[in-house]
Amino acid sequence: MNKMTKRCTYRKFVIWIILLCLVTVPSVEGYAEQHGNGDKTEVSSGKNGGILSLTDHHELKAIEEKDNSIRKIDTVTKQTIRKSRTGIEKRDDRDQWSQLTQLDESGLSNQSGSSDQIVQSAQPFQLDQSDQTKQPDQSKKRDQADPPSESDYPVPLDKVDQSQTQSHSEEDQKGSNLSLEDVFYPKRPTFPDNEMESAIFLVESVDHPELTIQRVKEKLPHVEIRKVFTKLYNGFSLEIVRGDVPLLHDLEGIKRVDEVAYYEPSLDESVPFIGGDEIRSVLDENGENLTGKGVKVAVIDTGIDYNHPDLKDNYKGGYDVIDEDDDPMETQKTEGMPTLHGTHVAGIIAANGRLKGVAPEAEIYAYRTLGPTGKGTTEQVIAAIEKAVEDEVDILNLSLGNTVNGPDWPTSVALDKAVEKGIVAVTSNGNSGPNLWTVGSPGTSSDAISVGASTPPMKTPYLTADLNGGPEKEIPIQQMQNAEEWTIKREFPIQYMGLGKEEDYYKEDVRGKIILAERGQISFTIKAKLAKQAGAEALIVYNHTDGEFAGMLEQPVELPVVSITKEAGEMLKERLEKESVYLRTIYRQEEDLIAPFSSRGPVTHTWDIKPDLVAPGVAIDSTVPKGYLDLNGTSMSAPHVAGAAALLKQKYPDWEPHQIKAALMNTAKPITDSEGNDYPPHVQGTGRIQLNEALNTNTLVYPGSISFGKWLRTDQRLEKTVEITIENHSHERKRYTIEPPFEVPDGVQWKVPFSLYISPGEKKTVPVTMDVYPPVFQEGIYHDVISVKAGKETIRVPFLYFVEEPEYPRLMAFMFEQQANPNEYHYEVYFPGGADKFGIALYDPDTFRFLRFIDVHTDIDRGMFEQDIVVEDLPPGIYKALIFAKNQGHEDIIERDIFIGSWEEGS
Repeated sequence: MNKMTKRCTYRKFVIWIILLCLVTVPSVEGYAEQHGNGDKTEVSSGKNGGILSLTDHHELKAIEEKDNSIRKIDTVTKQTIRKSRTGIEKRDDRDQWSQLTQLDESGLSNQSGSSDQIVQSAQPFQLDQSDQTKQPDQSKKRDQADPPSESDYPVPLDKVDQSQTQSHSEEDQKGSNLSLEDVFYPKRPTFPDNEMESAIFLVESVDHPELTIQRVKEKLPHVEIRKVFTKLYNGFSLEIVRGDVPLLHDLEGIKRVDEVAYYEPSLDESVPFIGGDEIRSVLDENGENLTGKGVKVAVIDTGIDYNHPDLKDNYKGGYDVIDEDDDPMETQKTEGMPTLHGTHVAGIIAANGRLKGVAPEAEIYAYRTLGPTGKGTTEQVIAAIEKAVEDEVDILNLSLGNTVNGPDWPTSVALDKAVEKGIVAVTSNGNSGPNLWTVGSPGTSSDAISVGASTPPMKTPYLTADLNGGPEKEIPIQQMQNAEEWTIKREFPIQYMGLGKEEDYYKEDVRGKIILAERGQISFTIKAKLAKQAGAEALIVYNHTDGEFAGMLEQPVELPVVSITKEAGEMLKERLEKESVYLRTIYRQEEDLIAPFSSRGPVTHTWDIKPDLVAPGVAIDSTVPKGYLDLNGTSMSAPHVAGAAALLKQKYPDWEPHQIKAALMNTAKPITDSEGNDYPPHVQGTGRIQLNEALNTNTLVYPGSISFGKWLRTDQRLEKTVEITIENHSHERKRYTIEPPFEVPDGVQWKVPFSLYISPGEKKTVPVTMDVYPPVFQEGIYHDVISVKAGKETIRVPFLYFVEEPEYPRLMAFMFEQQANPNEYHYEVYFPGGADKFGIALYDPDTFRFLRFIDVHTDIDRGMFEQDIVVEDLPPGIYKALIFAKNQGHEDIIERDIFIGSWEEGS
């Protein structure tokens, strides 16, 4: 029998199978009886149930792989089967899309510096990123949704079939990656395995690293040792097959093992705003003006353009960790995607030309740690920190990070040890706001100064509309990066365009109008391009979850593009259904508001307050290669503080890092939101930096903030004691009082010294005790302020404590978006406590039958997890997705509709 005859025979066989299925397909009513509304009863599978069996699908798949034409026929036939089951015609696309209230996309860019954004992959370290909305999804708990327990799975999760995992190799990405199983939503098939995949891990050693390496090589001779660290991190990095990692834990001398993270970079008005101009006449102990002269500041970043006229005199050297040479120049076009982030950061610290940085005569040492596209790894960041310490710098600035919310992450540990050696470490808090628990490493370092972002004085636009003759409502907007600035002054009509997809514009004339579109399904860039092509005046994207967000276009688009909250967007949409709406823009002069992208604390496990303080990080103008540019992000906030630390170091050369940190925290200005309410300490730290106050303080109190940890309501009466140190730097003996909050909740009594006297140049350490009776408390987070007073001088020390384990979701903030290239998708998900198992399971939207895992991972660390994946061989459309994570026996799930398909410009 020749090949053509065999192929025809195969086709006939498939057609008979399909006809048999059509005869036995259950009706919509019968299907509904089995499922009900939200009922999780499994539909009968196999040929007798009218659904193709696993064997049938394997046969179909085999034919598809042999002949592309058969794949097309099979796709059409499957769609016919779906129509037969539902008994209805395909619903209108716009009606279908309008239901996607849970779809998400972030519009992230891999370009460093474009708006100080963080693009994260597996627990990534990165540049600051304001293009992230970390609104937590209301994760569905297993005991609420009653999905199956592990015993309901066809095979236990631990018994994994390697053949079902989606490989990210080029070979596997060309075809189907996972086999099908007769499992129906919301149940999942067996969990795929990735034990044979190699990865890079950091190993912390108890002994000298070389001794531990010798033991590792004896046990696992095939592993590749990469880098050895002996200064700030006692250990080494290696490349190893994941399945062999448990063997490392059993070896003598190994303290801990962590997979590397990937890092990215997460003035004229801002420097005077924090008091920079007021201190120009202040002198150091040698009678020289405070300019940072003689202070060595390390910029651990993407390198710098040391030929920039504003920086060339300040640049004194450095190192390129990426190329391992002495030339830390920013990445050039010939080397890959160019960078500019480090140059911008360096300019804020010490520009001395057309622009003046905070410390214009500080010495800049550049350490190129993040390469093309602005990415780097944990081992590269640690190597850069060690090199800077070796070069005996005074200040470290790390405007980078990941969103691993843990104080024991290797980079945070390295910073703590650098501070022990007398170096001031300043790091950005991250751009994963506005939710709590979003601060990432190295911002979680206990001893480093972690900096959040606030707004400098600026004209803030608000949208207003006269709705049905009622009072005008002001709608705050967030400018998207890489879009034109919103400077609209005229009144324009607004038109709702669904998700802002190309088909939404069919037969619609939007010329001279402002477009309102819902966030989701396609990137901000595509939405903006389509609005621009259609002749719109501007684009407003409203959120699909509660709260505000800050976005970014992957490419510049000559169109004003802003974001607003879900509540504001739905209000406008509802009004547009009844009448025409015209929008006007008003501008208000505002300052000292927390930027929505600024990451919040607290820190998991230690429950420490982070950030320590905030500094301007919105629309900050600074140097970039061959020019100047304004950027947003906590990456811009941190160098304000690093420059301030350089001035303090010049004035007080003998001060230790904790004293400089205390001076900055003790004198910060507490700030309030637009309603006049105090921001919590885990949002603003002690407040916005005031450089002139820090340089002239007479008293230091440290730590600058306090955590009393957590307790359970079942605990009996207990005491929580912390110690604070008070230093008198004035010229007179002072009487200090320590005053806890005046209004004390039931169940708390304070024990503090009544008063104490401290002579000039002396310090005293005193205990502060909370006497607590936990049963009377409600579960939650509590915070307030302890005041240390001496005459008219008052220093605020914020504190917090928790009652019961904080209820942060184990799985939150899932986002899924299409990339520019066909079949490529980007997703991110946040794990506050890590995950033992994680996966995204895809289901047929009509039959609820499991199709495949589009990605799976195990043993994920705390923080943001982000991946780029390829999804092929699926017809374009909306699919049901089950996103799940299991950690220490507790599982959370998110149910989501996601769109799989492609968009081509001009199509």
